[in-house]
Formats: sequence, C-alpha cells, structure tokens
Amino acid sequence: MKELRFDGRVVVITGAGAGLGKTYALLFASKGAKVVVNDLGGGRHGEGKSSKAADDVVAEIKRNGGIAVADYNSVVEGEKIIKTALDNFGRIDVLVNNAGILRDKSFPRISNLDWDLIQDVHLKGSFKTTQTAFTLFKKQGYGRIIMTTSTSGLYGNFGQANYSAAKLGLVGLSNTIAIEGAKYNIHCNCITPTAASRLTEDIIPPDIFNELKPEFIAPVVAYLCHESCEENGSIIESGAGWAGKCHLIRSNGALLRSNMADAVTIEKVQENWSKITNMENAQHFNKSSEATMFLVSALESIREGTKTSSNNDDVNIVDYTEKDVILYALGVGASLANESDLQFLYENHENFSALPTYFVCPALTAIYMSRNSGITNIPGKEISLEKVLHGEQYLEILGSMKTSGRLTTKVEVVEVLDKGSGALIVTNVDSYDEEGNLVVRNQLATFAIGAGNFGGPRIGSKLVSCVTKPTRSPDMALSYKTAVDQAALYRLSGDFNPLHIDPNLAALGGFEKPILHGLCSLGISVRLVLMAYAGSDASLFKALKARFVKPVLPGQTLTVNMWRDGNRILFETFVAETNVIVISAMDLKSATVHEGAPKDTKPQTTLTISDADFIDLATGKLNAQTAFMKGKLKVAGNIMLAQKLGPLLKSEAKL
Repeated sequence: MKELRFDGRVVVITGAGAGLGKTYALLFASKGAKVVVNDLGGGRHGEGKSSKAADDVVAEIKRNGGIAVADYNSVVEGEKIIKTALDNFGRIDVLVNNAGILRDKSFPRISNLDWDLIQDVHLKGSFKTTQTAFTLFKKQGYGRIIMTTSTSGLYGNFGQANYSAAKLGLVGLSNTIAIEGAKYNIHCNCITPTAASRLTEDIIPPDIFNELKPEFIAPVVAYLCHESCEENGSIIESGAGWAGKCHLIRSNGALLRSNMADAVTIEKVQENWSKITNMENAQHFNKSSEATMFLVSALESIREGTKTSSNNDDVNIVDYTEKDVILYALGVGASLANESDLQFLYENHENFSALPTYFVCPALTAIYMSRNSGITNIPGKEISLEKVLHGEQYLEILGSMKTSGRLTTKVEVVEVLDKGSGALIVTNVDSYDEEGNLVVRNQLATFAIGAGNFGGPRIGSKLVSCVTKPTRSPDMALSYKTAVDQAALYRLSGDFNPLHIDPNLAALGGFEKPILHGLCSLGISVRLVLMAYAGSDASLFKALKARFVKPVLPGQTLTVNMWRDGNRILFETFVAETNVIVISAMDLKSATVHEGAPKDTKPQTTLTISDADFIDLATGKLNAQTAFMKGKLKVAGNIMLAQKLGPLLKSEAKL
C-alpha cells in the first residue's frame, strides 16, 4: 500500500502543546508536512499563558528531522496564527482546530464567565482561525479543515452544558463550511475524539484512560486531511483504535392534516405521536434544504388530498450539480479556445458560473415531471399529444444563481387562449432556491393544433411578447460553426428525444441527419450575445424572449445578428449556409393553421398507432422507439411536430 504523505503541505494545529494536538503535530511532521504548533500554554480551565508547551513540541519535531515553528497566540485571534504560517512557510494547506478548555459545572451554577470562555475558545476560536484560512484556501483551490467536536456535544453530558453547546455549534459550523467550500476543493469535517488528555485525566477511569491513546486517533485525523480523502461535511467519532461515522437522522413522521383546509390540533398530534417518533426507515439529510424539501413533499401529499378543480399548480423538485452546468456549457459550444469561456467550464475558476440559459433545463424537467401539462385545461377537447408544439420561450433571472443546488419549481398554466384553429397554452414555471427565494422564471408558449373554438378568450394578458427587430443593419454579428456531435452532446442536458440522435427517425422526418435542439441553438445564440456585449459576464443577463422558427443541422454555422438598444440587445439567429432564420423576434401572426382536413397542402406529419398500443405507450409499458422499430408506431412526414410526445407521456399524462 502506498504511503500517504504530506510533503510540501503546511499544517496549522491549534492547542498542539500536549495531548491530541501534540500527537497530530508529530504525525504530520513525520509525514513530511511543515507544521505550525499553536498553543497558548494555559491550563485546562483557560488560566495562564506560557510558550513552553509549543516550544517543546517544536523541539521534538526538529530532533526527529521535521520542520516546525511555534505560535503562542490565542485562537480568538486566529488571524495571527495563520499569519505565522504565511510568514514562515508562505502558505497553508491544512487547519486542525483542536484547542480547548473545560469549565465544568452543573447547569444552574454556570456563570457568564464559564459560558463565555468556553464559547470563545471552542467556537469563536475555530471560527476566527478558519475564516482567515478559508480565504487563502479559496484562492489556491485547496484546503482541509478539521473541527473538534465531542460526544458531549452530540449526546449531552451532565455538568457540561456550556461545553456541549459549543461542541455541537462546531458541527453546524463545519456543515456550512463544507457546503460553501466544496466547489473550491475545501473539505471540512468534524472529529469526535475520545482520548486520554489533560482535559480527561481525572474524569475517565484509569484502566480505560490508559487505552485511550491519542496515537489511535491521529491517523484518522491525518487521513481526513490528506488530498486523497474525499470525505466532506462528516462527523467521525474515534477512540481506542475504533472509528465510525455519525450523523443526524429524522423519522418519516406523520401528516397531521389530510387536506389544505384541515386544522392541526393537539389531539391530532397525540393520535399520531407513535408515527412521529418511529425511527424505522429514518432518513439522513446532507443539507438543510433537503430537510426543507422533505416538508415540501409532505405538503404535496396534503395538496393531493385537497379536492379542488381550480388547482392548476404543480410543485416539483429539481436538483442540479456543477457537472450539469459544465456539461450544458459544452453542449452549447463553450470552448477553451475562448478564454472567457473557462469560467463556464472549470469549477475552481474564481468566476465560475452557469450560462443563464442553463436554467431553461430545470424548468423543462419540472414540466416533464408535472402532472399538469395544460392540455386538460381545454374544455370539451380531445387533443393528440403530437399536435402540441413548443413555439416560444421566455427566461428571466431574478436572483444570484448558484452553480449547484436544488430548485423547487411551481408549474402553473396561467391562461389558455382560443385561437380558433388551435389553443395557445401559456405555462409559467417559477423556480425557488433552497432559501425559498424566487430566482428563475420561465414561460413556455405551446400551441395545441385543432384545439380551438372552445369558447375561451382570444386575447390574453399573460404572454410575454417578442420585440420586433430594428429595420437598420445589425450593430454586431457573431458566428459559431456547430459540431457534428453538437446534438449528441447537448441531449445529455436532459432532452433525449431520438430525433436528435437517431438517423432513421431523422430520415422519416425528411432530414438528411438528426437535427439540433432548438434550445441548443438558443443557448449558442445567448452565449454569443454575452460574449459580444457583456464580456461573457453571466451576472449581467436579465431576461430573454425567443421564438423558434426552423431546425438546424449539426455542422451548420449559426450567425447571430444583434442590435443594441440601451441595455437591451435584440437578436435574430440564422443558418449561414442557407440564410434561413431559425430563432426570431419577428411577428409571425401571418402564419395560418387550420382545424380539420389540410387546405391546399399535405399533412406534415402522420402518426398511426392502435388504441391499445397507445395506452401501453402512455402508461410506460411500451417504449416509443421500440414501438416504432416493431412497426406498432408508424411515423410519416415531419416528425418535428411529434417531438413532445415522449416527454409528455413520461410525465404521468392524463388520457
């Protein structure tokens, strides 16, 4: 087995003049680390000060051939400890917050001084030292942090209310630092040691005390600090040659109301108490947002029990990661050939951010998951799903967007307009971050062919309109030649429609090869607009509205014409090789669609499937592509018109 070493690393250990801290210092130094041995030199109750403890440890390290310096500052002035590391070694890679004191008293007898000293050394000291180190870790894209909690903090202990509060506070501090530091390769974990030390020498029985050697715990801490360890945000308990992971769990609980109109009563709580406290199948959550989303799920169960025909809302939860936003950026042509694109492709970049158009993807995912497609909102109409077309897209960023997280999305059909030849369905998808803030608003306009004449309003007020392009020549134009693999790459962002990858299906649609996703063309267009007018700064993006006109073949060149009007940029995208517009803000009201038999033209697409096979398709028993290959589903003409069939069927479509 390869030896794990810390050559070239600088390790700061607080409270390293004796006990666990000293053992940590000796081990790190023996593995090649340069060590800062911090110790105020006071007693275990926080009294006094001396340089001897730290000096003795440094001397021992040097005798053993290691490199170390002493630091005598209080952890409450943690920035001074980190400065010692920088002054002597020029950097810091690892911080072990180990310093601690005891002032044990029964709860009624704890004085303000007893409370404040414990909080200062354990909690505030770890905060101050870590905060200074965190800034340095972030700049260098690497750091490892250890917080020292206690079984008293996790489980409680008589006479240690002040100590227990501080130690559990360190768990919360560690959890948050782990979350905020993850994208910068900063890991933060808690060690829960049970070891023989000056803090426990007259508390633990002698025979047990002799077996609780710090040497049994130090390797666990060292591994958590090694670059090969991926653990982050964990609590590791260790002692006497044993180690195990601890975490909080929560029961599945019980619903205390069956529908939205019910009240919660004391009696209802009593009735369900055994379910509330039943820990069988209990769950662990890695983030507070996950726990909150668990409640959102419970709310949905209550909502399901509410009988109201006017409820058009649908709440779904969509998770996304840094990998997702990077994969999307690659899918819309971000490249290392453009220096400004690095921020969209490298998670450790100081300005790492998501392209704004990525946030159309979670909205579409939410719609696919939704029980409410909007089609059932048209009274008296039976609509074939292949006749539902995605025509327009609006996106607005309302807050600072994270590069990973969880979005709670509310899907709502805001109006259904009767256009005679069809119905225009306007769907809003509002996305909320983990703190409950509205951060993204999407709006999709879809047209249901043949679903008009149901007596509804013809003109609405909810649809965000496109702005007509200026009549003057473009102020700027940029081009991007799409790759032959562009659609194959983009589909990994969530749109797996085989039209974009399967040559056989593309040929049936009259295309020489699989076509590019319209939203991919939109993402490319917006990326070029940001490059031209915003220095590729995604934070300057506010909103967009686009209308899809024609498909694009991978390998074709997209040219984006742009016009600047103050802070607004109007754009139109066309294929350079054919001069065909594919994304436009032009008014297309002159286009006509007829209900019933085609007038003076042939149908663009015809789908043929038996009733029984359609039921199997909708209920998931039959795969659409399998049905096509077996001849159960026949497709003729331009299957662009049927591309929504698969996703809608996957979203629990109502037949």
